[in-house]
Amino acid sequence: MPAALMLGGCDGSNAREIRVVGSSTVYPFTTAVAEAFVNQGGDRRAPVIESIGTGAGLKRFCEGVGWEFPDIANASRRMKKSEYALCVKNDVGEIMEVQIGVDGVALAESNRGPGLSLSKKDIYLALAANPLGAPNAARTWRDVNPALPAIPIQVMGPPSTSGTRDALVELVIEPGCAQADPEAKALKDVKDSAPYDLRCKRIRDDGAYIDKGENDNLIVQGLAQNPNALGVFGYSYLEENHDRLKGVPIDGVEPSYAAIADRSYPGARPLFLYVKKRHLRAVPGLADFITLYTQMWAPKGKLAQRGLIAAPEDVRRQAAAHVAARTAMTPEGLH
Repeated sequence: MPAALMLGGCDGSNAREIRVVGSSTVYPFTTAVAEAFVNQGGDRRAPVIESIGTGAGLKRFCEGVGWEFPDIANASRRMKKSEYALCVKNDVGEIMEVQIGVDGVALAESNRGPGLSLSKKDIYLALAANPLGAPNAARTWRDVNPALPAIPIQVMGPPSTSGTRDALVELVIEPGCAQADPEAKALKDVKDSAPYDLRCKRIRDDGAYIDKGENDNLIVQGLAQNPNALGVFGYSYLEENHDRLKGVPIDGVEPSYAAIADRSYPGARPLFLYVKKRHLRAVPGLADFITLYTQMWAPKGKLAQRGLIAAPEDVRRQAAAHVAARTAMTPEGLH
């Protein structure tokens, strides 16, 4: 039976809960909306929300349409062209792209830490697998920059399936490569992207970057235990733990609500939901759930209380209009 037909004829006998997968950064915000959704009453079933990372979430989202597949993907970056193609291949049908707010890829350390202040170039030279075309031999921050302390490079962060890690590469490490490596631009312009990716996008795997999985709270705990380490996660986790963590400035700009909102912080990035239009009628409450999101993302709204940084007013207005009209995204502009 075609997947689209499996969604038809939804009634109380086969109704199921809303299912969401994806980003650990977006997870607390979608969880907050889910709590408000259930509290509205009407015997609503609690949505099931899994924090498995943006990449893994979009892969599962795009595997098909029907009861066994998620309705929504949380994403801490835009969908990639290859992911959209997978959705098309699997006949997922029209997809809504909704920007829910803005976030920052925050670097943080313990309040007992050394008080590092880094440039994008420093971070590239510390974390790239092959900076300047050679295997990374830097062991301390002083190896990267003589003005930095001689403490080991230890950066706890998310895995390769994470949108936060993708954003770290795109917003910080790649620009740092462009600053440090005069050959980077020429490599980026050639058709074969492998040499450029190897030099400017791959993160080292020799122990200096420590993969802590998709649970960002493990990074927070790790920083509390190791004052000399750094952590990488969404800004909301830094905000929630300001009593024991502090942000690490990048190019002199500290991660803060204001700096991320006005995009002056180098790690600022948009956050998204992706929603299957075919599921909107079939899954009880799904349309109401998305509408409720639009009512909670204002600068002083309930999601801001959870650490979400509101998108600019024009972005919020356009996103709410897309939700109301059920506007489908197109692949133009995807990379």
